[in-house]
Amino acid sequence: MIVPFLDLKKLNSSFEPELTDVVKKSIDSGWYILGPEVETFEKEFATYCGANHCVGVGNGLDALIIIWDCLILQGELKKGDEVLVPANTYIASILSILKAGLTPVLCEPDPETYNLSIKNLNHYLTGNTKAVLMVHLYGRVSEANELSEFCANHQLLLIEDAAQAHGAIGNNGQRAGSIGFAAGFSFYPGKNLGALGDSGAVTTNDAFFADQVAKYRNYGSEKKYYNEFIGINSRLDPIQAAVLSIKLKRLDSDNQRRQHIAQRYQGEIKNEKILFSQTPTNPNSHVWHVFTIQVKNRSEFQEYLNQNGIQTLIHYPVAPHKQIALSQFSHLSLPATEQIHDEIISLPISPVMTDEEIEYVIHFCNAYKNA
Repeated sequence: MIVPFLDLKKLNSSFEPELTDVVKKSIDSGWYILGPEVETFEKEFATYCGANHCVGVGNGLDALIIIWDCLILQGELKKGDEVLVPANTYIASILSILKAGLTPVLCEPDPETYNLSIKNLNHYLTGNTKAVLMVHLYGRVSEANELSEFCANHQLLLIEDAAQAHGAIGNNGQRAGSIGFAAGFSFYPGKNLGALGDSGAVTTNDAFFADQVAKYRNYGSEKKYYNEFIGINSRLDPIQAAVLSIKLKRLDSDNQRRQHIAQRYQGEIKNEKILFSQTPTNPNSHVWHVFTIQVKNRSEFQEYLNQNGIQTLIHYPVAPHKQIALSQFSHLSLPATEQIHDEIISLPISPVMTDEEIEYVIHFCNAYKNA
């Protein structure tokens, strides 16, 4: 048996014939930039997240950069201000801060959840700290109540990187995308809510900010050829918006399938060599974009699974502060982050996995005996 890490063709086929129909309808409309399909999805996704506004953009990295740039444009932040960010996040979170001319402060995560914890954050506060980027890594919402209170107490902006957490609900009862002042989403094809190419969105409850974001993504313009400020071109296209509207209808049930698989893995994999993250008290706080485990001898374990037809990925093999592109952070001592990046490996998980495939993965994880 071959168990793919993520069978995107099979996943997208499960939305047929609706998927092909909406793509054809969008093509036949003759409207290929912004327009009604984008506006419809923006309203649907804002409502789903519990946010007042959603602005579709080109991708998840752009979503975060636009948030930072618009906050600077409004005078809420200024170049050089410090932003606390988990050191073990995907590099895009950090790149967005740097691209906006802000200063990322890499914080050790909670090794039990892989997310930021207020237990660690006081250590990183300085007089230049102006914002916190809470990354809902792997699909698990960060400590929403605690981080919101922390930011309120220290007069910090709370921004969400929700690129992996579509539909996850925090311990304050709010969905990812409505917890912070603004949130950046990615709809990369492999996400829980994935398009057929790159695309993203910004959500917020602030009407003025949403208006600024909408202009910024469109060259700083609301009316064609009339530019209010220097913006960029980063627009969600109507074909992707139409696809996302179809997939949004099934997001909750697809997430429930992921949660079921995760519960089976956690409950049925009984191997002392395989370590799990802390089980969430509220199962809806984790939508399992990926299912990560920690294994000491990761390369041998990965090769063992590969030989038995089980595909895995590593999210992520190199810690951001060890990347050549971020050599200015190479001096940092971040032992928890480095251990996570050295040991983490992701097992297959998707809404279209069969029970037989799940049992196959469990069997070979339990059969792993390599010292």
